[in-house]
Amino acid sequence: MNWRGRPLTSHEVIVQTIAATTTRTGLRVRAELDTSAYDTGVKVSDRQLDALPLTRHDWHGDWNYTLRPEAYDQAAGAPDPFDRPSPDLAWLCHPALTGLPAQEWDALIAALMSLHDQQRETSLDKRRGHRPRLAAPGTGRRPVLTLADRLLATTLHQRLALPQVAIAVLFSVRPEMINKRIRDIRQLLDQAGHTIQPGPHRLASLDDLCSLATAAGITVPPEIKTAC
Repeated sequence: MNWRGRPLTSHEVIVQTIAATTTRTGLRVRAELDTSAYDTGVKVSDRQLDALPLTRHDWHGDWNYTLRPEAYDQAAGAPDPFDRPSPDLAWLCHPALTGLPAQEWDALIAALMSLHDQQRETSLDKRRGHRPRLAAPGTGRRPVLTLADRLLATTLHQRLALPQVAIAVLFSVRPEMINKRIRDIRQLLDQAGHTIQPGPHRLASLDDLCSLATAAGITVPPEIKTAC
């Protein structure tokens, strides 16, 4: 009823219209504009959903439930540190694959983190129309790929020529997401003045990656060997 006949001319109008909703039984609504950036095509597994501290109500529990964020601990799947690779991708950080000693890799990640945070805050501020933020920095949905994951994907593609389709399989995401994240990292690398130089190996498949890693003494996870 609140929507009917009212032109939705801005985000502010939409939020205020939602917040003005009431019922005879006393319903009150709180509405805020979510300015976070979200990837498309993301799937939530049954395991991730089951790990949520969610209590369904007796009446239509699929629609009515209470989510307790304070109970979402590390064991239940708290976000991985954004400057570190996801645990199942950490083996890719080996210098034989990245071409960088651990100290140089950490320094590059630190530089990109600073640039990424500045870029994100500038973008969000512009989307908000330079209005004060409603949520604290760092809140929002868990990213599918950490910044370190994105740098690893870019390194595999630019240094070792591994096709983006193969990287998408390795990272369990869609090729479109890998393509976008590589473009994002390239922009940050340009700002940081860092160039990923082509390496001595050119990989055409995950089989080639597994062979290179094994030859370098890297322990390849069993599930990756199966995929290869």
